[in-house]
Amino acid sequence: MSERSPEDRLWDLMHGALATRALGIVADLRIADALADGPRPVTELAHDTGASADSLHRLLAALASDGVFAEISPGVFGNTEASELLRVAAQRDFAHLFGGVWHRAAGALDAGTGAVAFERVHGSDFWTWLAAHPDERAAFDGAMVDGLERRVERLAALDWRGDETVVDVGGGNGSLLVALLERQPGLRGIVFDLPETVRDEASFGDRIEFAAGSFFESVPPGDVYVLSTVLHNWPDEQAATILRTIRAAAPDHGRLLVIDAVIPTGNDPGGKNWLGLLGLSLFGSRERDEAQWGALFEGSEFEPLRIRDGLIEARCR
Repeated sequence: MSERSPEDRLWDLMHGALATRALGIVADLRIADALADGPRPVTELAHDTGASADSLHRLLAALASDGVFAEISPGVFGNTEASELLRVAAQRDFAHLFGGVWHRAAGALDAGTGAVAFERVHGSDFWTWLAAHPDERAAFDGAMVDGLERRVERLAALDWRGDETVVDVGGGNGSLLVALLERQPGLRGIVFDLPETVRDEASFGDRIEFAAGSFFESVPPGDVYVLSTVLHNWPDEQAATILRTIRAAAPDHGRLLVIDAVIPTGNDPGGKNWLGLLGLSLFGSRERDEAQWGALFEGSEFEPLRIRDGLIEARCR
């Protein structure tokens, strides 16, 4: 495959906002699901979803030009491997968020040092807004399941004493703990999050309980604390407060497991720096490199044992 030209690279970036919005629209319309049994005319899709046939045709044609959906014959569209991913709930929820509320916030991003873009657009911080919009809260919790298997495998592969109580701080719908305890049958778990978190407590069984609260105030006692893709949502000051809150509850033998990215220096072609810009627009937060993680832990009374991409292990000082 030939190297893309500089002009093509710039074009990919310039039209990216349109692509993100288009993905969000077709995800909300469940177009990929409607094509599960094979290609269909866009007129049928529009009729079934209440969309404009002309607008939907143009949305699908634009996405098809980048390999998401395919126009099999004039006006007839089918799924591709890429669009099939929109049938996965977590991917569909991500497309909804990126193409909706996050898209509007990112559009207000600038290089200033004033208010967070999301707050300028919506009049409140993201978490307050999310609590007031239950459907969006459900989409957020659903999107956080993406990559669950990788996170669980990292945790399950660690050394476990076998009888610990694991507190998943900011644990969302509890899916991480449910999967971890399936692999480690001696553990018990506590899912700790805000009360409005959308969850199915019937799936927890008798070894997991839910505790409601704010990790800026207190967390339940336990042996092992997990922060799965939580700290990257907070600026350094608030992230340090979360660590201090956990340390206040942790026993001296306690340990902390942080599932988060450790970004490399240089021109990394991955998406972590783009997620950092998303964090800047939504929360005023950042993705962190190894030095920034080390600095965050300095005043936390946790000693990092290993800082590696995807998993940071620390113990109480």
